[in-house]
Amino acid sequence: MKLDYLGLALLWVSLTGVGASPVAEGPFRFRRGGEKPTRAQTKHLRPVLEKRQQFAQGKPIDAAGKGAVFSGGTNPQLDLQNPDNLGAQGTDNGLVVNLKWAFSDSKTRLLSGGWVREQVVTDLPASHDIAAAQQHLRKGAIRELHWHRVAEWGYVYAGSIIISAVDEDGKNQVDTLQVGDIWYFPKGQAHTIQGLSDENEYLLAFDDGNFDAVGTTFNVDDWIAHTPKSILAKNFGVNASIFDSVPAANPYILNANVSSINITSPYGKLEGNSSYVYHLSQKKTPEAPGGGGTLAIIDSRNFPISTTLAAAVVTLRPGGLRELHWHPTAEEWLYFNQGHARATVFIGGANARTFDFSAGDTAVFPDNSGHYIENTSKTEDLVWIELYKADRVADISLTQWLALTPPELVAQTLKIPISVVYGLKKEKQLLIK
Repeated sequence: MKLDYLGLALLWVSLTGVGASPVAEGPFRFRRGGEKPTRAQTKHLRPVLEKRQQFAQGKPIDAAGKGAVFSGGTNPQLDLQNPDNLGAQGTDNGLVVNLKWAFSDSKTRLLSGGWVREQVVTDLPASHDIAAAQQHLRKGAIRELHWHRVAEWGYVYAGSIIISAVDEDGKNQVDTLQVGDIWYFPKGQAHTIQGLSDENEYLLAFDDGNFDAVGTTFNVDDWIAHTPKSILAKNFGVNASIFDSVPAANPYILNANVSSINITSPYGKLEGNSSYVYHLSQKKTPEAPGGGGTLAIIDSRNFPISTTLAAAVVTLRPGGLRELHWHPTAEEWLYFNQGHARATVFIGGANARTFDFSAGDTAVFPDNSGHYIENTSKTEDLVWIELYKADRVADISLTQWLALTPPELVAQTLKIPISVVYGLKKEKQLLIK
């Protein structure tokens, strides 16, 4: 916290009645020549200053009394959820655009058998690389047969589903996914999804922020409904009347019975390094260096088909910190699945901004921007997914960088004791407890 020493002096006078003379006695002595009190001397005043700030009450007033109450034209619930938008972090500076979007702010499209809501570049303009959606299917409901101009990545967080896909060589895959499992469909691959449990929900991500652009998604019934029936009859070798009942309007999600027929391809299965599914639910997630939680990386190194989207699934324990770092290969897109978080994003120059996050929020941290993520809850784990438009997850740790740089250079640059530099850990501490 930056201390306003004149304000401290006036506060001390008001609390004790002691005049701010050069020889005044008390927990600290006011010095001649403008000398500032030490950190230890001002320690007793910190609780008073913390009480004076009113961010936790949804009011933009800091410890020094700067700011004022809202007199109207605000949403008190949002203000309480986002104290850092009120100026709670004195280290924030400059102009940083909004880097956060809540799925609760998205329009929900209601459909027979489920719903969908999206976050695309028009919702979060800073997210150039990735668009996303939450999708819900009731038991038996189908996300109809389709394909995309972009790659699709998915993560099941409720229920269970069946995915079905066929590639350009005629190989196919029909697989069941549970909570925690992941799939990846390369661009142009034909696929569909069906719900197995009573209620099923998953996160979708695509490697293009402008996902709603025309020419991105192709639904099979749309195509058939807009192709001459004589051509359909010739193509499929059936009577043209077969297609009289094809939906004229795209149903997107439709009710159906759970599939029970296993279909095999004469060309073989999509399996091994060609598999479109990664069963994370069947793997033991390792404890992350630093002891603050677990971190599972899913990228082309252990999920070879996923060449354009790399991911990490992170659980950070109460009070834990994802250490200060940046990503050298791509911007970072995030989805918060559980808990409450705070993150400050440094975008270069003297520009930095802090954001507060809750379950259902998405965010994007610009390419190579420095940041951390802190679990602000004292009792609840923070769970999030981070995605990169890259073939692998890569990060550079600030602490490790400083520890592996000649210590004199670090000490002289930061004006800190060289003994502190020698004490820095040379190993990454990804999640600090």
